[in-house]
Amino acid sequence: MKALAPATMPAPFGSYSHGVASGLLIVTSGQLGLAADGTIPAGVEAQAELCFSNIRAILAEAEADLSHVLRFTAFVTRREHMADYMAVRDRLVAGLATKPASTLLIVSGFTRPEFLVEVEAMALLPH
Repeated sequence: MKALAPATMPAPFGSYSHGVASGLLIVTSGQLGLAADGTIPAGVEAQAELCFSNIRAILAEAEADLSHVLRFTAFVTRREHMADYMAVRDRLVAGLATKPASTLLIVSGFTRPEFLVEVEAMALLPH
C-alpha cells in the first residue's frame, strides 16, 4: 500500500491518509472544501469544487484521473445543497464515456459548521 499525500493539499486533520493506493485500487478519504491556505469558501458549489480538486490531486499522485473513478460518495448538510453539489459533479464527469457510480447522503454536520459538503472517491487503474 502507498499513502497518497499531494503537497498542494493541507495536511490531514488526524492520523489518516488523504488517499491510499493498493495494486490497481485507489481510495480517498472524504475531502472537504478546504483550500491549501486553510480557507473555506462560503458556498456549496465552491466547496464542492475544492473537494473535487483535492480528489484530482490525490488521483494524480497515483497516475490516475477522474476517468478511473468507479464511485463517488458525497455528503451534504442540507437537502437544499444537493443541486449545487450535483451541478459541480455533473460538470466534471460530463465528458467521461462511463459516468462513475454515485451516492449522496444528507448528514447533520461535519467537524466545523462552515463545512457544507464532503466527497470521497474509489478508483481503479486499468491493467
